[in-house]
This record gives sequence, structure tokens and C-alpha cells, in this order.
Amino acid sequence: MDWSFLIRNNTSLNVTTDSRKITPGCIFVALKGEHFDGNDYVDQAIRDGASYVIKGANALSELQDLAREWRRYLGLPIIAITGSNGKTTTKELTAAVLKTKYNIHYTQGNYNNSLGVPLTLLQLTKEHQLAIVEMGASHPGDIKELVEIAEPNYGLITNVGRAHLLGFGSFEGVMATKAELYNYLVAHKGTIFRNADNPYLEKMLGSAGCQGHIINYTTGTMPTGTHLIGDYNAENVSAAICVGEHFGVSKEEALAAIRAYVPSNNRSQAMKTAHNDLVIDAYNANPTSMTAAINAFKGEAYILGAMRELGDYSHLEHQNIVNMLLERKADMVYLVGEEWRDTTAPYRIFDTTSELSDYLQAHPITGARILVKGSRSNQLETIIPLL
Repeated sequence: MDWSFLIRNNTSLNVTTDSRKITPGCIFVALKGEHFDGNDYVDQAIRDGASYVIKGANALSELQDLAREWRRYLGLPIIAITGSNGKTTTKELTAAVLKTKYNIHYTQGNYNNSLGVPLTLLQLTKEHQLAIVEMGASHPGDIKELVEIAEPNYGLITNVGRAHLLGFGSFEGVMATKAELYNYLVAHKGTIFRNADNPYLEKMLGSAGCQGHIINYTTGTMPTGTHLIGDYNAENVSAAICVGEHFGVSKEEALAAIRAYVPSNNRSQAMKTAHNDLVIDAYNANPTSMTAAINAFKGEAYILGAMRELGDYSHLEHQNIVNMLLERKADMVYLVGEEWRDTTAPYRIFDTTSELSDYLQAHPITGARILVKGSRSNQLETIIPLL
């Protein structure tokens, strides 16, 4: 569809998928979900002042097309970031660095899927000079779909790990899907930022044809003075510095911005309560990130949620985590999720976070340093007030 009639001469677009947020002149996209149907609110949206409505069975596809055309109309450089672990932290750090020199827009929250990416692009205006678009994936072809919407000029894969194995089928499936970003950039003569210490990224780059502009960085060491918890964040910091230097931000300026960044999204976040010191990394979890978090943790207590979407690998990966805890001689361990019951864990296991919450109210933890880590579906953040 030719969207020029909506794009022509505009400096910004006001697009919403929420019928409760209609404002005069906006574009309303009537999406249909499992528990709602935006098409039921089309007439109301028009009465409330929507200037145009995208509706019907192809509403999402049309939204994606509009986002692509808007991105082409603005023509600003776009940096795509994906990876099994660290992509959101890397996005946040890179944004902090680039904001020292540019007016940028970057993915908010977890808007990194087939709906979130186009909505992120449609929030761009003519005032922006750069954009950072986070891209998530849980099935083969997901990254290919997203890069064909966003058409990035630059790309960065943080790493690849054992995540979403139920959807990908295998670790090789993870690599192939993430490499779809490299494939796009190579085909369109884009620029790739790559951690040269990661052999998997080297292999993925080779499968993409090893053409194009490659800018290498190394994992390095974690700088002092940041608010980030865990040495595994070193590669995220190095990535942000590398991108910043390419765009004219000195390493000193980049480090200052990174040191000023304070995590607030339950990722690598330190929190001191009246009773305990917490390390909260409860937004996402897979075997790779769980292993890294435990290895980096120095403390007495572990509250670990189950790792989801692992398919046939679930029992093995949960048992591997239990083995790690046993090797560390951890004794104050609380596990949430039925997945742990099939392991040899000698620890307290709670089927739900609600059950753990009841337990903590009756048996509070005090004077401890506690790692809180698990998949978002565990909602471990709800127990923080009890710690």
C-alpha cells in the first residue's frame, strides 16, 4: 500500500493500538488479540478524533509496512541490537553513550517483537538523528522479519546462548536465527559491530559471507564505578563504547555516561533494603545467563525462578544449575517453578512465586546478600517488598 498520503510533509506520526489513548489526528491500528479485538472500537476511535484507522485481518502487516515507509522517509541511521543475553542492557548503555552527542530514540521496555519494532519506528521524528532498535526472537525467521521492517544500517549481536530452545529446536537454531541480522547487513552493505572474542559470532559471520564493514571490539574487563552488577556486563560495556567511538563519542565520554547509568528494569540491578542487599536480574533467564549470574554472584542466598521455553532440554539445564549450586556449597536456596522438582535439588522448591511469598512472610530473610534471578514469567519482582 502507498502510505505517502499519511507520511507526506509530516515531522512525526501519532500512532496508537490502544483505543483508550485516542487523540485528535492520531492513527488508530485495530489489532486483534487472544482476549481483545480492536475492530470493536473503530467507530469510537473515529468519534474520538482518529484521522485514520488501520483495521481488518492484515492490520499488523499494514502497521509494519507503514513503519518501514516512515523509516525510509526519515532516512536516519538505525542500529539493530539482538542476542540471547544482554541485548537490553547493551541497548540501554549504547543509548546512554550516544545521547551525549545525538538526539536519539531507542526501544522502550521490551518492545522488541513484530509489534514492538514497528511501534518503535513510528515514534521516530524528524528531530531524531539516530535510532537504536532492539530485536528479540524465539523462532526461526523472527530476526529476518524484523530487519526487513527496520532496515538497519548497523547491527550488533551481543552473544548467543541456550535460550528459547523450545522454539529454535537447538543451539544451532539460535545461531542461525540471530545470524539473520548479519545476513541482512552483509547483503545491504551495512556495518557490523562484533565481539572478536566470541567464536560463535565469528562462525555466524562466516556463514553470512564475511563481507561488509566489520568493526571489532573485545570483551575487556568491567570498569570500576558503574552501577551494573556482574562482570558478565563487561562485554555489554565494551559494545556500547565501541559503537560510541564509531559515532564520535570518545572512550572517556562513553565511560562517564556508562558510570552515570542506573539500571531500573530488574536487570543487573543492585538494591539495598532495610533487611538485605539484593542483586536483581529477574527480567529474563536462560541457561547461559543463569550460569553467568551465579558465577558472578558473591553472597549467601539464591532465589531462582525456573527457566522457560527450553523444551526437551529443560530437565538437563535445570539439573545443571542445581549442580552448580551444589558445587558452590550453597545452602540458602529457594527455587520457584515445577521444573525444579525433576532435579536432585535438596533445596526448598515452590511451584509458584505466590507460594514463596507466603513462605517469606512467615520466614523472613534478614542480613543476607540475595541473588534474585529467573524468567520474567515467574514474576519474581513481586517478592522484592518482602526482602
